[in-house]
Amino acid sequence: MSLAAFPDSVHVRAPGKINVYLGVGGRHDDGYHALATVFQAVSLYEDVTAYPADDFSLSVFGTDAASTALFADTVPLDDRNLAMRAAKLVASETGYSGGVHLEVRKSVPVAGGMGGGSADAAAALVACDALWETGLSPQQLDELAGRLGADVPFALHGGTAIGTGRGDRLNPALARGRFDWVLVTSDEGLSTPAIYAGLDDHRARNGALADDPPLSLDVPIPVLQALRAGDPHALALCMHNDLGTPALLERPVLDDIINEGLEAGALSGIVSGSGPTVAFLCDAPESAQYVQSDLTARGRTAVHVHGAVPGARIIAR
Repeated sequence: MSLAAFPDSVHVRAPGKINVYLGVGGRHDDGYHALATVFQAVSLYEDVTAYPADDFSLSVFGTDAASTALFADTVPLDDRNLAMRAAKLVASETGYSGGVHLEVRKSVPVAGGMGGGSADAAAALVACDALWETGLSPQQLDELAGRLGADVPFALHGGTAIGTGRGDRLNPALARGRFDWVLVTSDEGLSTPAIYAGLDDHRARNGALADDPPLSLDVPIPVLQALRAGDPHALALCMHNDLGTPALLERPVLDDIINEGLEAGALSGIVSGSGPTVAFLCDAPESAQYVQSDLTARGRTAVHVHGAVPGARIIAR
């Protein structure tokens, strides 16, 4: 099929995520830790546009010149990039012999614990399938997403979900209503492997046994009840992240940021994922706007978002 037979382009948008709850168990033989987590997709998006091409290439842009320059220094443009790997995986699995140019416009912080790279990969899967008209089923897209990384299947679906295993075994969570969040982002990311290693080291130094924490975990019932009720006050009481301790040890300023958000009126604040993004839960859009303004006045980079939002979806073609 010639390039002219394809759409001129396909634009797909995928959300970043926060971990409302993240329990980390023991490390399996494959090097991955057992997880029990609740993901929520929030209204901070990655936009991927796929263009017909003879080969595979990728360009990355931010929301302004400064962020574009930052991403140029921090985001790889080769096979280390999950979006590039996603495109090549679709081609390999479907027998497509051409290529694609991916234009990635980023809003989710790099290495910020919000799954921006996973959102790019999910968007690239959907965009390439639509551009090349390869007709992958939702089940096939799910399978490819799981092969790319633990957070990619969630970015594909969005909403609110319980993740177990490596976080890639997903079940939708019964959640109602809107939850308002203020996110404080950082210019410099944290290494996810380093934060997990820091957690293992912290537990070893503090006398954790080989089977404590266990190799399997469950999300606490109060978290699920708060989501089902759509009650931010109840959810604030049970938000938790096991990776918060090593993230705070690695980046002590995060503890200052959490205290500032609580002083500004947030119900609760935790490190999202492996950090360094800090997520503050607020009880209404108006209070979130106040918290955002207060933190911005303190010199923090703060953004008001809400959840839950849908996963990767085609915006235009």
